[in-house]
Amino acid sequence: MRTIDKGTGVNLSTTRFSGDEWALILGGSSGFGLATAHKLAEHGLNLCIVHRDRRGAMRKIEPEFERIRERGVSLVTFNRDALDTAIRSEILDSLAEALAPQGKVRVLLHSIAFGNLKLIGPEAPSNEGDRARLAAALGVEESVLREAADRLFEEGCDAVQGLTTAPQYAPNLFLEEEDMARTVHAMGTSLLGWTQEVLERDLFAADARVLGLTSEGNAVAWKGYAAVAAAKVALESVSRSIAVEMAPYGIRSNIVQAGVTDTNALRMIPGSAHLKAQARSRNPFKRLTTPQDVANAIYLLCLPEAGWINGEIIRVDGGERISGPSR
Repeated sequence: MRTIDKGTGVNLSTTRFSGDEWALILGGSSGFGLATAHKLAEHGLNLCIVHRDRRGAMRKIEPEFERIRERGVSLVTFNRDALDTAIRSEILDSLAEALAPQGKVRVLLHSIAFGNLKLIGPEAPSNEGDRARLAAALGVEESVLREAADRLFEEGCDAVQGLTTAPQYAPNLFLEEEDMARTVHAMGTSLLGWTQEVLERDLFAADARVLGLTSEGNAVAWKGYAAVAAAKVALESVSRSIAVEMAPYGIRSNIVQAGVTDTNALRMIPGSAHLKAQARSRNPFKRLTTPQDVANAIYLLCLPEAGWINGEIIRVDGGERISGPSR
């Protein structure tokens, strides 16, 4: 049987996983992680979600977890620091109990979004001469033109972004070595420790999938994104090593490169509104990628039919990355 995805019109498989199979999602309370949790739960996969949220945020998160439970799958959650190795071991102790007597981890998804978004040095003064020339040609004050452009941009008129007020960055807070190291570990190399320990405990299924998330920032320099970009590249490298060295244990490891998506993590990037506008103008479908788009692709990568995909970076962006000039 198949159903139709309302957003894309695509036929979706109704394949269900075994009742003994689990997904372990690191960073599963929002964005890609939460969307994937819902998608996998729809298809019968039990879930262990590790997240790090303040008490106030749980008012919105708990109803999402309850929706997952209503699908009839098992769900265990841990609001703890996934980057602490001692806590990691405690979580896996608890997960092993939940898996008993014969449950296995079919999917390990790394969706941790915890990084520093700072410039690496002072920003050069912005050149806004074109706006001044246009204002002069129209016979209006530059401030009037700027305010009109800002208002229209906020209302969704992407074409005026070049006339808007430039994004503001902290003038005296620059990326330090410790910021870089923590970000690379949190959003990149921490995948390895989790994968190694799950394997050591013999918790992986015979046909397991290890997955992570990257972005176009892995090859394009976005302001304030240097640490996260380094982390994403590290994550991709770790994934390739897992794909080769852990293949004998039945593990396939891949990275999904999502298009620009309006998530909480993206909104933390200074100038994110401009990133979204540029993505919409480039994308052949003239819209942003959604968490559901990415969750759908992750689900497909978890199916038995995707067992020969290993060590890859798979773009899920509707063609955004390959699109040339929009006009």
